Amino acid sequence: MTKLDQIENRLRREFPNLELRRGEPMSRHTTFRVGGPAAMMVLPGDEEELLGAAQAALDEGVTPLLVGNGSNLLVADRGVDAFVIKTAPRVSRVEADGTTLYAGAGISLAQLAAQAAKRSLTGLEFAHGIPGSLGGGVVMNAGAYGGEMCQVICLVRAVDAQGRVRELTGQNCAFSYRHSLFSQGDWLILGAAVGLSPGDPQAIRARMEDLMGRRKEKQPLEYPSAGSTFKRPQGHFAAALIEQCGLKGLRVGGAQVSEKHAGFIINTGGATCRDILALIDQVRERVLRETGVELEPEVKYVK
Repeated sequence: MTKLDQIENRLRREFPNLELRRGEPMSRHTTFRVGGPAAMMVLPGDEEELLGAAQAALDEGVTPLLVGNGSNLLVADRGVDAFVIKTAPRVSRVEADGTTLYAGAGISLAQLAAQAAKRSLTGLEFAHGIPGSLGGGVVMNAGAYGGEMCQVICLVRAVDAQGRVRELTGQNCAFSYRHSLFSQGDWLILGAAVGLSPGDPQAIRARMEDLMGRRKEKQPLEYPSAGSTFKRPQGHFAAALIEQCGLKGLRVGGAQVSEKHAGFIINTGGATCRDILALIDQVRERVLRETGVELEPEVKYVK
């Protein structure tokens, strides 16, 4: 009996209502819409099931792959021999305590920003159009339009590599540009609290609508992608460098450097992980050769 068999038997016994899938296509769970099957995936309905699934895996010496909205993942075409825990959209309860909101890892950043606006709380407007979940946003310190998660995160609940539930303040999460203590993948985010401020509800809504309007105008939201493909190089902007090198519209198979925003690689239809990786490599090689700047992918490749 394999480790995954052991995990499955335990979970079916302890959590009979837990949704569990074998050979689940990851293309259904990433915003790129690519990726082969996961050996096993569970979709917990609440934090209790999430903790139970994580503990069952860790007890077998298996490190789970935690997936939220899959907005920053590029999964191999052949799939992954992994135990995947998908938090979005079910692990998403929200609790309010004054100007602090605590939410489960699976809630989308857009939904959390909307919850803040509903309570006339300001500080999270920048996250309204970010396609990821709260858990993923914490892991990569997601940001946009001058805002970053590290500016609002005041507490993170997570499971460490030994299976212990830990609570860390924002100051102890080692946040930096698109990075955190959790970026290595050996911690599982359960949820996080954001500290906000009272604000004018009309001004909050106007700011959110303005930022969403800018996104729709400038970004290829009509195509599957993982958002910005590359991190911002120090002293430069990735999109400007890519455009400078004449790479807008460059294609490999179904993958293309967006003609609308050069910082996005998009799936125009039928793209494979292999196509996207090859296009990333071509863009990096050309930009390095012509500008001397090395681009670092922002997307996480899972194989």
